[in-house]
Amino acid sequence: MSYETIKYEVNEGIATLTFNRPDVFNSLNEVMHAELKDAFKNIKKDKAIRVLIITGEGRAFCAGQDLNDRSVNNPDEKLDLGESIERKYNPLIKTIYGLEMPVICKVNGVAAGAGVGIALACDFVIANEKASFIQAFCKIGLVPDSGNSFFLPQLVGMARAKELCMLGDKLSAQTAKEYGLISKVYPLDTIDEEVQKLALHFSTAPTYGLSLIKKALNESIENTLDEQLELEKNLQRAAGHSNDYKEGVSAFLNKRTPNFKGN
Repeated sequence: MSYETIKYEVNEGIATLTFNRPDVFNSLNEVMHAELKDAFKNIKKDKAIRVLIITGEGRAFCAGQDLNDRSVNNPDEKLDLGESIERKYNPLIKTIYGLEMPVICKVNGVAAGAGVGIALACDFVIANEKASFIQAFCKIGLVPDSGNSFFLPQLVGMARAKELCMLGDKLSAQTAKEYGLISKVYPLDTIDEEVQKLALHFSTAPTYGLSLIKKALNESIENTLDEQLELEKNLQRAAGHSNDYKEGVSAFLNKRTPNFKGN
């Protein structure tokens, strides 16, 4: 599939989506939002895809909104940034967070603003040693969006979340890992191999069961214990009816490698 601002390919059950505006640090504009919407529509309906990798081209992962795509020069015109969030960013974050497959974010450089939110909406955030994370909103008088105010307090605690969001200091990849913000940090010369290794693992895993695990963990944030126990019961019932469960048990009993088919 050919796009102007992103790259998208599928190989052996592994989809890779790459932000491709390296000259502006892969910042998002109207065209990229439209192309991402189209790409995710294809990802959701392609049953051959078992895992998704999201990354960036060049020296940055994603610098958030392209400020050149919004004019603030007319003092009589009030921009409705809430409309932009509702129409573009909120659907994007919800789509990534809710995908029924493992989503790996390979952070290849700076992630700023909405770029951080996109990364945190993924299941596994893996960064190279030169990557960094910046909550840049406070620098221009804005509020963290794209899920940042949701993910950060859960992952790093309220004190650190306020520090990151209200000071806007750059967070190194290693410190982000120590804070619990991301999963792994790898050297520049090994990160591609490590991400591919993880993606290959998921490409042969029981995708349907993994999607139910994601649902259980995501909903646990808002649920009471009683609600979570009820959810676990219902999800386990669905998992127990799946072909992957039957295949997993059969492979275990017959001491062979399972051949999971996903959905």
